[in-house]
Amino acid sequence: MGLRRFALAALAASVVASPVLGAAAPKDTDPYWWLSDIDGAKPLAWVKTQNAKSDAAFTGDPLYGKIESSILADLNQPQRIPEGLLDRDWVYNFWQDADHVRGVWRRATVAEYAKPDPQWQTLLDIDKLDAQGFEGRKDWVWKGADCQESFDRCLVRLSPGGGDAVIVREYDPKTGTFPADGFALPLAKSGALYVDDDTVLFDSDFGPGSLNTSGYPRIVKLWHRGQTIADAKTVFTGKASDVWAQPVVYHGPSGTVAAIARGVTFFTGEYFVMKPGGTLARLPLPDSIDIEGYSQGNLIAILRHAWSPNGKPIAQGSLIAFPLKSWLASGKMPTVAVLYTPDLHSAIGTTGTEDEPAVAAGRDAVFASIYRDVTGSIHRYTLANGNWQDSTIDLPKGGSATIVTANDWGPDAYFTYQSFLTPPTLYAYDGHGAPAAIKTTPARFDASTETVEQHWATSKDGTKIPYFVVKPKDAKGPLPTILYGYGGFELSMFPWYWNDGHRPLHAGKEWIGRGGAVIVANIRGGGEFGPRWHQAAMKFQHKHAFEDFAAVGRDAIAHGLTTPKQLGIVGASNGGLLVTATMVANPDEFGAVVCQRPLIDMLRYTRKGAGASWVDEYGDPANPKERAYILTYSPYELVKKSVTYPPILFITETSDDRVTPVWARMMAAKMEDQGHDVLFNEALEGGHGPGATHAEAAKYWALSYTFFAKKLGLGK
Repeated sequence: MGLRRFALAALAASVVASPVLGAAAPKDTDPYWWLSDIDGAKPLAWVKTQNAKSDAAFTGDPLYGKIESSILADLNQPQRIPEGLLDRDWVYNFWQDADHVRGVWRRATVAEYAKPDPQWQTLLDIDKLDAQGFEGRKDWVWKGADCQESFDRCLVRLSPGGGDAVIVREYDPKTGTFPADGFALPLAKSGALYVDDDTVLFDSDFGPGSLNTSGYPRIVKLWHRGQTIADAKTVFTGKASDVWAQPVVYHGPSGTVAAIARGVTFFTGEYFVMKPGGTLARLPLPDSIDIEGYSQGNLIAILRHAWSPNGKPIAQGSLIAFPLKSWLASGKMPTVAVLYTPDLHSAIGTTGTEDEPAVAAGRDAVFASIYRDVTGSIHRYTLANGNWQDSTIDLPKGGSATIVTANDWGPDAYFTYQSFLTPPTLYAYDGHGAPAAIKTTPARFDASTETVEQHWATSKDGTKIPYFVVKPKDAKGPLPTILYGYGGFELSMFPWYWNDGHRPLHAGKEWIGRGGAVIVANIRGGGEFGPRWHQAAMKFQHKHAFEDFAAVGRDAIAHGLTTPKQLGIVGASNGGLLVTATMVANPDEFGAVVCQRPLIDMLRYTRKGAGASWVDEYGDPANPKERAYILTYSPYELVKKSVTYPPILFITETSDDRVTPVWARMMAAKMEDQGHDVLFNEALEGGHGPGATHAEAAKYWALSYTFFAKKLGLGK
């Protein structure tokens, strides 16, 4: 897994640290800084008052009830595709529904999984853990597991309330117990992986000085069964200024590779391979490379910048194979194979998430999701007689082709295809011929009444920005429209049918089906056209993302799709920064704003949660030059009492220990005191996501859609 995806998807877990470890937090005289005491009695009383106000505005509305119940029913729909992880002859899946509110971790054989109604073997029931008050709590949220090759034990990660901080407990899936003598780590942003059945490579909070200035572990240890944590051998110590140090372990027929990923910044770092005895050897790779997997003795990686090993140039965004076994044997730079080279209209489809890997390395092949002008396909790369061969998997075109999982121990893999109007279909591939469609999500809405168009807007500097419009097929005249974007961290917004994460949920039914339109903007800062598209909106160029977003809105208005009063904008996390920055820069161009679990105060963002790890993306407010640029767009500093802004709804979670609820709280309080039209809602659980349960996710999106309906005049 690459450095960037480690940070975005595997941040599973530590108590949030002050950016200057061991030092008192700097005194702040801002009148709203008192809200930064996340669990303090006074801030939580303020939250309670705000929640009552926003609940009163929406939950009694008949439309809210319809949307919430519809979303919840579909989230709990048993016919959903149970996507899972392939491992030998098994498929592992985590599942939530009306009967499993917290969820159940389970598995089925590959043959059984292919059936319409598989018989699952339950491995761990999180609802039962909650009912039992496991470890004295009743709010556990599943964060994943790593298992021994023998499957006798697993390292299970559980989070209280859904934040990134987890406990790690060794679990016996065959007896359904947590052995008293098993490996165990206390609550922290820890990562732990088996090297073998009795050895674990892990990072954690080891006390004062063991965390970096971002609040993540900088020490990795090798832990043998029977040892205490204190006796575990330190194999790597990063600098306090680093972003993280984390274990990486690959298992397969080619052997086990144990390594350390050192994040010097969010997008640069080093990899060290562990040799017998625990000594480390640094890999001769560029510092911005993303290692995505291991296959047939090769590390598979994406280049975020051009590289010239042995004097032979390889283009930025290429997919390469580095012969690790050859390098370990000789110590000399081997010939690096190039599997894929992008052009200006294509790129490897990075989404930044574990659930949607851009590249998966299996036993016999490497699979890559390749996108051209924001629609995708799956390529298969095989090694024969020292040469890599490229072929394309036979899947539908015009939407998103996604890798679900590839088997480290066999030829098989699973893929999905979906588009804005086509429900996801799961395809099983056995290593030969065309994949077989084995599962399809039932249609959530009547797609025959809707249509999709792709347009290109022109941004302020002349760059062409693609965007999708999904709307009723027979719609005439301007429509109430939701514009969605993200624009950061190389995360791409590829077509999706339905999503319960960062992206707008159920828009086909709950918004477009009621007569509205949705726009998805593929702005710079994302990865739709590879690393170059992302780097065009980093640090001193970050305002390009806001300019692109505004340009898409203006282009839609110019085409007669909507009007400023009917155009709403929504974004989460970095997208929360996007919509608030765009709002303060263009207050007359939008009719409503929904800002979800956001970054907003960019002069203080490094002081809470994981903020200090993102200076490579935004710049460091402690650096005078970078601070001056940040101040030109930071919404919290620029919002004014004298300016009329569109109505805005903030949604966040108390348990979010990544971005934290602080920035939404402070912006909402400031805007309310300035006399603006503001509503705020903060859920207790959910971490950095839309709720820990389906019921919480349904409320999250019902609030968003009802707010937009009332403010943009949907009227249904």
